[in-house]
Amino acid sequence: MARTVLLNNIDHHDLRVVQRHGASLGDAVMLAHTFPAEFRDLQAHYPIVFQKSADGTSFHPVALLGLQADQNLFLQGDTWDASHVPLAMQRGPFYIGHDGDELLVHVDLDSPRLSRTEGDLLFLPHGGQTEVLQQATSALLAIHQGLQALPAFVDALLTHGLLESFVLDLTEPDGSTGRLAGFYTIHEERLASLTGPALEQLHRAGHLEAVFMAVASLSNLRALIDRRQRLHARGR
Repeated sequence: MARTVLLNNIDHHDLRVVQRHGASLGDAVMLAHTFPAEFRDLQAHYPIVFQKSADGTSFHPVALLGLQADQNLFLQGDTWDASHVPLAMQRGPFYIGHDGDELLVHVDLDSPRLSRTEGDLLFLPHGGQTEVLQQATSALLAIHQGLQALPAFVDALLTHGLLESFVLDLTEPDGSTGRLAGFYTIHEERLASLTGPALEQLHRAGHLEAVFMAVASLSNLRALIDRRQRLHARGR
């Protein structure tokens, strides 16, 4: 369970963040939550699909990193094998909190990425933020702004009936089988059948580009399966 506190340059003046990647640092995850403004960066590497919210009333987009729980096929030792790491993974142990309308950076003190002896300092000797903390804050702000715009995007998808469930059956080199289920994709036939006014409505609301980016990203499913097969071939 996270032990999240407000970050400050007095109590945390010597706090460091470990920036390399690794399973022990929390990177062994199957998916990363995302938002439409990030789709352009993601679609070159990851399939973008949708998952029902915990209460079952809505959906949120995720970038698939693996094809089963706790599997990140982009994790190669202590490196990440893609030019764009999802912002949800870049934020590391940091979170945004609120004090009225003011946004404040919080940190999970139980995160394996935090150390007093290893990694990069968060604060300069006289209390200012290091570049590392500035980058984390920038990622947090982008995530916050992206999530603010997400409900309208999802509502537009549901209004036009543009989400459909999908199942992916997997066959491993040894003949064993598996199944990826519980996710949703853009309904391409329904998208293609939208009339001009509906497309214009999506475009004017700023949603149409993200819809097509999500569709284009599905070509990465084949590459993700290939990564999984190479992993099994190496006996991992």
